[in-house]
Formats: sequence, C-alpha cells, structure tokens
Amino acid sequence: MSAMVILALTGLSSACAHESRSDDSGDPQRSSSSRATDDSRPSTSGRGGDAPTAAASPSETAPPLKDGTAVLISCATPDDPYATVEIRNPNGRDAVFTVKINFKDNRGFTMIDTGNQVSVPAKDKKTYRVAMASTGRLEEIARCEVNPRATADR
Repeated sequence: MSAMVILALTGLSSACAHESRSDDSGDPQRSSSSRATDDSRPSTSGRGGDAPTAAASPSETAPPLKDGTAVLISCATPDDPYATVEIRNPNGRDAVFTVKINFKDNRGFTMIDTGNQVSVPAKDKKTYRVAMASTGRLEEIARCEVNPRATADR
C-alpha cells in the first residue's frame, strides 16, 4: 500500500510541475489553471463572462432623416393673403421640416422672409398656408419665392 501512495504522490508531483511551466507571456508564476481563473472573471458590465451585449433600441438605429421638397402653389394676394406651399416627406417616418418663403415686391426687394416648421406624415405630402404679415403692404407683394429644399429637423 505504501508503494501505491508513493506512486500516487509521484504522479501528482509531476502534474504540479507541468502546470507551473511558464505561459505564453514568459511568467513562470502564472499557471494554466490561473489563466482559466482570469478568463472566468465577471465582465465589467456585471453580466458575467461572455454575456451578449444588449441590442440597440430602434430609435438609436433609425437612419437620419432626409430633407423634403417644397413647391409654391400660390403666392399671397390682396384677395387671399396667404402663400400656399406643398411639402413632401420622402422618409418612412413622420418628420418636421423647415420651409423658407420670401415675399418680394416688384423691385425684387424681400419684404418678409419666413421660416416655418411643418409636420408631414411619412411618405406623404402636406399643403401649408403661410399668412402674409398684416403690414398693410399686401398690395406691394409681386411674387413669392420658396426654397425647394425643406430641411428636416434632426
């Protein structure tokens, strides 16, 4: 029986010697069993070893909004003191667009320069009426100019 114990201890001794060999970093103190312990430490996220990261929410992965288009339908007149503009939304979601309109006199002078925000449903269009300010100069308006690019608010 003592021969069995010695043989068992000899086998254990050679196994310990094998594990104390240096690892790839050349550190003789770090055994393969300590490497396994290092790999099983909890991650900094607190979810443990190889837990998958949480998926991004849909709002974080949504593509940026594209600008829309604006087209002048009619300019303000003394009979109808509103400019009418059609705004188109090319996006797959509702968006708010800034539409710029200039009211000009017959010399080309800009009397009023406006910037209006208009909400337009996804993949749709909206007709928007812009009131000419009550300046008493409505009869001086010769034309309206609309910026064809309706800027999407980001």
